[in-house]
Amino acid sequence: MMRDERVHNPAYELIWQVVAAIPPGKVATYGQVAQMAGMPGAARMVGRCLSQLPSETKLPWFRVINARGRVSLPVDSEGYAKQVVLLQEEGVVVLNGRISLAKFGC
Repeated sequence: MMRDERVHNPAYELIWQVVAAIPPGKVATYGQVAQMAGMPGAARMVGRCLSQLPSETKLPWFRVINARGRVSLPVDSEGYAKQVVLLQEEGVVVLNGRISLAKFGC
């Protein structure tokens, strides 16, 4: 039986703390979050951690994007649309799923 990583993985707590600290109107990449959490090279773990958040979470998961400055969710998904809307509400410009890391990166 596989353990529930959301409860038992102490690395997830570090990831949550880093994501919670991303200021409104700014974004960070999965790799940057991993680096700031003390886990360089663990970008995929960050993605896995955020994908397991409950839908009602207050954590600003939507401020995390991929290294190319893009929303990682499938373009035609509900999650993609939600992430774009939440970023735009904070003043982040999203053009065709792309965000300027130079302008909006932390």
